[in-house]
Amino acid sequence: MKSPVHRCRDVEHGRAQTGAGSNCLQPEQRIPISRDVITSSSFSAMWFIRDTCGIVCAIITWLLVFYAEFVVLFVMLVPSKNLTYSIVNGTLFNTLSFLALASHLRAMCTDPGAVPKGNATKEYIESLQLKPGQVVYKCPKCCSIKPDRAHHCSVCKRCIRKMDHHCPWVNNCVGENNQKYFVLFTMYIALISLHSLVMVVFHFLYCFEDDWTKCSSFSPPATVILLILLCFEGLLFLIFTSVMFGTQVHSICTDETVSHAASVEKEQQTEPALHASKCIYQQQ
Repeated sequence: MKSPVHRCRDVEHGRAQTGAGSNCLQPEQRIPISRDVITSSSFSAMWFIRDTCGIVCAIITWLLVFYAEFVVLFVMLVPSKNLTYSIVNGTLFNTLSFLALASHLRAMCTDPGAVPKGNATKEYIESLQLKPGQVVYKCPKCCSIKPDRAHHCSVCKRCIRKMDHHCPWVNNCVGENNQKYFVLFTMYIALISLHSLVMVVFHFLYCFEDDWTKCSSFSPPATVILLILLCFEGLLFLIFTSVMFGTQVHSICTDETVSHAASVEKEQQTEPALHASKCIYQQQ
């Protein structure tokens, strides 16, 4: 692995190649070029990450939602004697489940803001017609020009604009273009988890007061097992998605992603070396 000093030797200048260390801009002098100039993204193209762990986690997510649907409908609502209770709760739960799966699909299949790969060439940089004082940064892993606040994802193997983190549950990075879908996904999952927990509590109370053989179409042992598993699933994902939803809303309100905050802290610790490794081109 190259040290920051060796990486800085690959600096490309507009007119001639000289010592990279002497031409790297100081922190207060670095003026990042607008991302709109150096990035382009095709929103019509299909985006899907071929990661085994992510695909398995995404399938598990859908299976867990379908399991909750099965228990809510066929264990609690269909056997219920109160038709209004069944219709209202069934409609609400199915609507939230549909929105959760739709948000999950959009978060998984939307380009999170990938930077074009392999565009950090001398010819392309010269074609940008940079103004004096402007500087662009090169990612040594995917050989692409990095806009401000872009980070490289080792799973997606791309640099992602405003990358927050890579989430295996949606098999994608959470970035500039799909963060809204991820926020909606966590919110809907938290809501259906809370809704299912409330219905489980009411169903247990109903079964305790009535005959267990009449409160469900399944046998009493099977009913108890299915309800306990749903209760465990709902409680686990209510806590997890509520925390994720809260952190995402906080990131949006403060306009600071998790990856950006971590990189800022790391940059403060290794400021000279990091500035040297990131500088690749400065307009003369």
